[in-house]
Amino acid sequence: MLTRRDVLKAAALGAAAWGLPAWARPEEKIRLGVASYSLRKFKRPECISMVKACGTAYVNIKSMHLPYELTPEQLAAGRKEFDDAGLTVVGSGNNTMTKDAEIQKIFDYAVAAKFPLLVIAPHPDVLGKIEAAVKKTGIPVAIHNHGPEDKLFPAPSDVLKLIKDMDPRVGLCVDVGHTTRAGKDVVQEIADGGARVLDMHMKDLKDLKSAKTQVPVGDGAMPVAEIFKQLLKMKFPGYVNLEYEIDADDPLPGMKKSFEFMRKVAGEVAGG
Repeated sequence: MLTRRDVLKAAALGAAAWGLPAWARPEEKIRLGVASYSLRKFKRPECISMVKACGTAYVNIKSMHLPYELTPEQLAAGRKEFDDAGLTVVGSGNNTMTKDAEIQKIFDYAVAAKFPLLVIAPHPDVLGKIEAAVKKTGIPVAIHNHGPEDKLFPAPSDVLKLIKDMDPRVGLCVDVGHTTRAGKDVVQEIADGGARVLDMHMKDLKDLKSAKTQVPVGDGAMPVAEIFKQLLKMKFPGYVNLEYEIDADDPLPGMKKSFEFMRKVAGEVAGG
């Protein structure tokens, strides 16, 4: 397992002369970030250093790095650590919302931490109340699909059926791995989601039907170039966040390899 010293050294090397390269600037057509769940074994300071070591400015914060139980003042201070490191917080998640108390708690959390978006796992019965909270706070939500094990929302199209007439800020977080495992054409699912696609979780699988075959992005069968082409076609305004669920004790090598591949492909499909 990486030590704190290893992490800080890698960060220094990966973000030397910390000035973001062109591919990580806000004007870039495909904005690549990190879902901090990828770094779930590491505390907040290490998480921040490791995101920077990947050479990206963008991070979606999972609750282990900014816990729900913190006071509003503590949440603001924790969020400031990301800001002071030069990172752009693009959202929070995944967050479970299956009952009224969870909706209130998580939206209060989002307001205190100034999250621009919430990635959520809701129950269909509370979607109306979630929509009301979106309208009240102005914070969009992106519903995350979870593959064939998820009896409610295995694929983005299953979400779309229930939200198609809701406020446009109620949208999708397309998890590409879970989408292919649900037996769907991931590129078509993204296309069909259209403007409802507010966020994405990127990963790669050797076998697109098996969660146990996850590998660094570029080492599997995920049609990354076709996904990126579709995002460009749609002028997707959000972020493609790497959700690296393997190598939990030492994720940085695989994450950096994933970013290297994704940047190369993003540049190629954008004509760069």
